[in-house]
Formats: sequence, C-alpha cells, structure tokens
Amino acid sequence: MRRTVLALSIAMLAAFAGAAHAADKAVVFAAASLTNALQDIAAAYEKKTGVHIVNSFASSSTLARQIENGAPAGIFVSADTQWMDYVDKRGLIDSASRRNVIGNALVLIAPASSPLGPRAIDAHLDWMKLLGGGRLALGDPDHVPAGIYAKQALQHLGAWDSLQSHLAPAEDVRAALVYVDRGEAPLGIVYLTDARQDPGVKIVGVIPEDSHPPIVYPFALVKGASSAARAYFAFLTGKTALAVFARYSFTAK
Repeated sequence: MRRTVLALSIAMLAAFAGAAHAADKAVVFAAASLTNALQDIAAAYEKKTGVHIVNSFASSSTLARQIENGAPAGIFVSADTQWMDYVDKRGLIDSASRRNVIGNALVLIAPASSPLGPRAIDAHLDWMKLLGGGRLALGDPDHVPAGIYAKQALQHLGAWDSLQSHLAPAEDVRAALVYVDRGEAPLGIVYLTDARQDPGVKIVGVIPEDSHPPIVYPFALVKGASSAARAYFAFLTGKTALAVFARYSFTAK
C-alpha cells in the first residue's frame, strides 16, 4: 500500500513538474526572415521573465503545414497573408488575435565581390546580361512568400517568362541568400532585412513596391496556446519588440 501511494505521489509530482515546465515555455513558429530579430526579442523576454522561448524557423508554408499536422506551436508568424489564411480557414488559430504587425521590402542582391553596381529595377533591365549565364536565386515561387512576391514583381516587370528557366529556387529566403553569399548564384531576390544582415552580399537594386502586393507579416496565436504563449504574444506585438524589428529594418504596420 505504501509503495502504491509512493508511486502515485511520484507520478503526480512528475506531472506537476511537466505542467510547470510547459507553463514556463512558449513555442513560436516563424518565417525564416525573422530569425535574427526574433532571437533578440526572445533573449530580452527570457531575461526579463525567465520564461523559455522556443523559436522554430522555416518557410511560412512549411510551418503552416506543420501546424495543420498537429505541431505544438503557440504562436505563428507568417511572411504573408496567404499562409496565415491557410491555417485560419482550417480553424487552427485564434482569429481574434490575428494582426499585421510588420512589413518588409524586396531587393536584388549580388555577392559582395561582384563588380555589379547599383541599378534601377524596371521593365528595361536586361536580366540575361546581368546573370551572365548564371541563375537568379529566390525563394521557391510555388510556396515561399519571398519567392511568390518576387514572381509577382517579375511578372509585373515583364521578365518572368524569360527568367523561368534561369532560376535557383530555394526552400526559404535565407537559403536563397546563402546561394548568393557563396557565389553559387550571381544574383538573388530577397528581403531587405536579410540582405542587410549578410556582409557576404550587397544590394544592387530595390524591387519597386508597386510591382507586388504589400509585404506584411501577420501574427496570431495558435488555438489552445498556453498562458505563457499568450503573455509572450503581447510582448511580441508591443513597443519593445517593434523597436527590435525596426533595428532590423522591418517597418511597423
């Protein structure tokens, strides 16, 4: 009898410990382009509260599907409205919590050692001459937000049809950045915020804002989010976090 009571007591203590551990953790699924900013914000919050923040970074499409398959996210931050709509329509997020928090811009980059100088990005640009037989790195335009925006911009500029066979699609925007950084692609289209964080690349042009829909990052709580995730969500969308986003060149919405 005593052994049974002891075993039950140990089991209850383990359960309480597990619950306490879960209560002291918030899991964030976020677009890869937010890596640096969210790591800084998480570190500041952990220092302030002692609550552990777990960030998982990937393309928005990958994260949305992981949430759909039951991954234990408490917060989802997408790089476009399409993938937030995807989880919203499936009843996977708290729709009332959803808000567009920050924005971004697209730029054309080249390796830092490239002889290419700044140039206007317009319908007269000779993309084939700039590529010199190489490929244009970008997020996969079939599902990666940065790639989708890039495709829309290139279509607007009348360059998409000629460039389709000269692309180097990447699993997310950070991977596209790496292609250019390593010299595996002579040019790439990535977010301004990513380009400014990598000394291995340089910006040679800004993609016109009117060539694609506005780049916005919707934030939302996932259904069943813990109290720790809800508290962190308030911090993540507040003034302190917005100041960090601004430092990384994101714009407030």
